[in-house]
Amino acid sequence: MIGELSRLLGESRRAVVFTGAGVSTESGIPDFRSPGGIWTKYQPIDFREFISSEEARRETWRRKIAVDEAVSRAEPNRGHRAIAQLVAEGKVSSVITQNIDGLHQRSGVSDEQVIELHGNGTYAACLECAQRYELAEMFAAFKASEEPPACECGGFIKSATISFGQPMPLQAMRRAQAESKSCDLFIAIGSSLVVYPAASFPAVAKQNGSRLVILNREPTDLDYLADLVLNLEIGPTLGEVTGIE
Repeated sequence: MIGELSRLLGESRRAVVFTGAGVSTESGIPDFRSPGGIWTKYQPIDFREFISSEEARRETWRRKIAVDEAVSRAEPNRGHRAIAQLVAEGKVSSVITQNIDGLHQRSGVSDEQVIELHGNGTYAACLECAQRYELAEMFAAFKASEEPPACECGGFIKSATISFGQPMPLQAMRRAQAESKSCDLFIAIGSSLVVYPAASFPAVAKQNGSRLVILNREPTDLDYLADLVLNLEIGPTLGEVTGIE
């Protein structure tokens, strides 16, 4: 079956990779939904609550510091490196990701070729003027005062991720839609394919004539659409296809 994935990649002229949390679990980052995942420890804070409540903003930053201490130690794994190799070879035009860990970029994929549907958790930004802030600076200030950080413009500063209740990033969604429509091979990797609208892109690709591969440890609701389903470990599978150790 891995040979079939190699064959499909060999025949493709424009492939797109779509990744979910399963790509990063092999780097030690727990899936949000799995046992031990972040959502088993914390109830998500809605974006509207973040805007309206100073205590919600304070709790958001407390959680961010706690989670980041574990996540910041993670390194790209064999799966990330294999995807980066496919991009470097010109086989994959872009990586659409639900992940916020920045590990695709750290594995060598350029910012321009990573489409982040749920934002990026490796830095913060002002919700009003979009000024970027580094987390180390924000963490130090928050630990000193326990005051939620605010921008010089008066706007609230928040991790540059998309929270519950926050609008999806329009430009990223448009780019992902365009990439899904124009590819001839769509490879969904490590995603449960249950979070919409992100999970709609495999179907968009299929409806526009693309072949669809789903590589995930567990079955997904979209397996029936796929030309190939691989319920295998991600890093070893992609490593075998690409020759990446």
